[in-house]
Amino acid sequence: MRPPLPEGIAAADFSRALDELAGVVGKTWVFVDELPLSTYRDAYSPLADGTLLPSAAVAPESVEQVQRILAIANSFRLPIWTIGTGRNFAYGGPAPRKSGYLVLDLKRMNRIIEVNEKYGYALVEPGVSYMQLYRHLQRIGSKLWIDPAAPAWGGVMGNALEHGAGYTPYGDHFIMQCGMEVVLADGQVVRTGQGGISNSKHWQISKHGLGPQFDGMFTQSNFGVVTKLGIWLMPEPPGYKPFMITFPREEDLEQIFEITRPLKVNQVIPNAAVAVDLLWEASAKTTRRHYYDGKGPLPPSIRTKIAADLNLGMWNYYGALYGPPPMIENNWKLIEEAFSNIPGAKFHFARENDPAWDYRVKLMRGEPNMTEFSIMNWIGGGGHVNFSPISAPDGAEALAQYNLIKKRCHEFGFDYIGEFLVGWRDMHHILMIMYNRADETMRKSAHDLFSLLVDEAAAAGFGEYRTHLAFMDQIAGTYRHNDGALWDLHHRLKDALDPNGILSPGKQGIWPKSARP
Repeated sequence: MRPPLPEGIAAADFSRALDELAGVVGKTWVFVDELPLSTYRDAYSPLADGTLLPSAAVAPESVEQVQRILAIANSFRLPIWTIGTGRNFAYGGPAPRKSGYLVLDLKRMNRIIEVNEKYGYALVEPGVSYMQLYRHLQRIGSKLWIDPAAPAWGGVMGNALEHGAGYTPYGDHFIMQCGMEVVLADGQVVRTGQGGISNSKHWQISKHGLGPQFDGMFTQSNFGVVTKLGIWLMPEPPGYKPFMITFPREEDLEQIFEITRPLKVNQVIPNAAVAVDLLWEASAKTTRRHYYDGKGPLPPSIRTKIAADLNLGMWNYYGALYGPPPMIENNWKLIEEAFSNIPGAKFHFARENDPAWDYRVKLMRGEPNMTEFSIMNWIGGGGHVNFSPISAPDGAEALAQYNLIKKRCHEFGFDYIGEFLVGWRDMHHILMIMYNRADETMRKSAHDLFSLLVDEAAAAGFGEYRTHLAFMDQIAGTYRHNDGALWDLHHRLKDALDPNGILSPGKQGIWPKSARP
């Protein structure tokens, strides 16, 4: 199948643009054939095959090449879609927002520029993965921990720019970001914060320079191309105590988070506390067909059998303690006493031959791995998309949100598979809608379920913090306070910084003037 042309660009002009791009990066690093371009599709998408396909891709290796590529894109009004490692799966992966975009693939820009042991930070380029940074730290004998997202192949920079989260006390990746280098649409290179000083000694030490702080403006946006990012790393603690608590009833969720809230706000539990539902936990160890070959959500009797067979709860709660052993044990007494008030709570500190326990323990000590990706085998067929509303760590709110979403999942024929992750005063509710992409009816149902959940969550006062490409405009439309004033501001910034609208048009519902509805 011939790749689509960018909208509004003639074939002859596009051919000339590709020749100019090859003159910048070399012909080897301009991808135009079907086979290499197939890697820039969303293999797990809720959309039909053949949607969101790039026209071509270009892979620079330096900031200077990025500047020259942007000059060519401006000259031809060529829309580009920027990716780092391209592993943002469940949210679109490496695919562009619309068919015909040129993918600006920054995978070759994968240098770990600095690791500072004294102050605890790293400075990285867009193509650096969690596993690459982890192995580098191991190789140099560093005593610093990274905070990885669940799949090790994800990008350190990309996850921070997408407001991603991890599982150590450094789990809010944007908060732990310090200092960016950004190439604007016109090619100007800007360094934020203390990086604005020539030869700055403290670029990755303090987020604040003189004047406004701009780092957040380049997260989940299309206002520039981020080419360097500082990330704070956690010093290895003198002690580490991971734990898991299983709870036997779905309704225990309310009490779980009423207990969790003061423990988190007061940092008794310093890392991301996660309540994982039965099926998310079970899917790392078994498959649905092993227990049930019928259609629709699993019957309660099957859920009960899975819990008994695998020694799991309806909710399975993970956390960890860090620091000097006496401090750990004092804090553990508070946690144990609090959660013992929930009837049937069971405490676990080791679980033999349990891949779910093993990978959580690794994540909470900063060790990236790929185990969580195995949960795709629960259904088979690979399809998955994440619905991710934000809520407060409030028990009644969590239970109400769970009951609403579970009900809709069951109505559309899906199992509820999700987790609640408390950062500090916020809670991420991650619903993973899994489906077989080869089953067109199932795939479409997943899409329709997601769309309905967006509207119902907004009506209840919940917004999503992150989303798949297919739903960016819909979710942007739910942020409608004062007649959509926030997106009006986004668009004013877009018009000022990228007047030709070349940078990732439509990302998070931010469109150039020529493409706005």
